[in-house]
Amino acid sequence: MARRRRIAYRKKSQNRFSMFLVSLVVVMILLLVQMGSVELQRKIDAKAEEMAALEAQIEAETRRGLEIEEFAKEVQTKGYIENIAREKLGLVYEDEILFKHED
Repeated sequence: MARRRRIAYRKKSQNRFSMFLVSLVVVMILLLVQMGSVELQRKIDAKAEEMAALEAQIEAETRRGLEIEEFAKEVQTKGYIENIAREKLGLVYEDEILFKHED
């Protein structure tokens, strides 16, 4: 009878210890998963910021492209060509009279 009690006590003790070890392993796995989750969320946030910056850059480049297209159309006009010829090259029409300031 006493021997049976000792064996039963040992089995109970081993079962408790085994349950403790299993619980400890489960808790450690949960902690590792949580740490991995935090790291992944940090990476997601960083990529979201990078994506927002790239979208802003795309928008700025699109606006710049439209400005370049408008400027290209303006450059083709006769008025623009005349204006550049007057300012940069000093050209005038044959029938124009020039007045100069005396400094």
